[in-house]
Amino acid sequence: MSERTQSKDRPNSPDGRDESFRSGFAAIVGRPNVGKSTLMNHLIGQKVAIMSDKPQTTRNKIHGVYTSDRAQIVFLDTPGIHKPTSKLGDFMNRSADSALAEVDVILFLVDVSEELGGGDRFIIEKLKKTKTPVFLVMNKIDKVHPDALLPAIAKYRELFDFAEVVPISALNGNNVGTLLDQIIRYLPEGPMYYPADQVTDHPEQFICAELIREKILQLTYEEVPHSIAVATEEMRVQENGVVYIRAVIYVERDSQKGIIIGKHGAMLREVGAAARQDIEALLGSRIYLDLWVKVKKDWRNQERVLRDFGFRLDD
Repeated sequence: MSERTQSKDRPNSPDGRDESFRSGFAAIVGRPNVGKSTLMNHLIGQKVAIMSDKPQTTRNKIHGVYTSDRAQIVFLDTPGIHKPTSKLGDFMNRSADSALAEVDVILFLVDVSEELGGGDRFIIEKLKKTKTPVFLVMNKIDKVHPDALLPAIAKYRELFDFAEVVPISALNGNNVGTLLDQIIRYLPEGPMYYPADQVTDHPEQFICAELIREKILQLTYEEVPHSIAVATEEMRVQENGVVYIRAVIYVERDSQKGIIIGKHGAMLREVGAAARQDIEALLGSRIYLDLWVKVKKDWRNQERVLRDFGFRLDD
């Protein structure tokens, strides 16, 4: 299901067909925990962004590359826009904001199973300042009755003139093909920016660190998930062909270090075993994962430390 509201000025061929190769950028924005990373991974066809049921999982703009015989789309999975409580939170919001000025299409992802709220209205006010076409992508349609979709769409339409409205289920893949088709219609003619088999422009070290952080998010609770950072400090292929990876998990307090390590190292082993599976799938080879845990007090409010962890604060 897709509702088309704008068709003028689209770069179609003279007879109306989209025959030439198109390329461009699409940003995925929305409140925390609406399914942005899940959608990104489904669009790309493999995991490039970590997933968790905890808000604010994504901290950097994650670039995923979709390539077909007719188009290449570089997707930006942005941090969830929220009320920040630290310098890291400020960075995450600026990172999401900057994505709006870099792209050809903006996908405003909302959770259709929840009522339109203040967070959605806040983002819509930001969207009003851009001239980029904005799609309203109604996620989690598998959780609501079809009769509830039209009233929900009407509420959002009262606030913004969306270029397209596309209901989907990012988890199940429902209507994601339609979403791709609609995005491609809005892209200009252009070349491939990346090789056809490349799915992200982030280095393997970054993705490995993110996969480790994902497992910690899934296995810990309360303040621990948002107090961790992971850095891949060494990555090399050994003589036996096994990839050696040394990664450091940083926390803010000694008590959090104890939680991550667990009794007799049980939690750290569980994190390592779960992360190893995903990293081996990513690299296509066996790995030896060497995990360490260190305390770096109040790192989320220290700009120098944030830069060391790879957060580009000037973006």
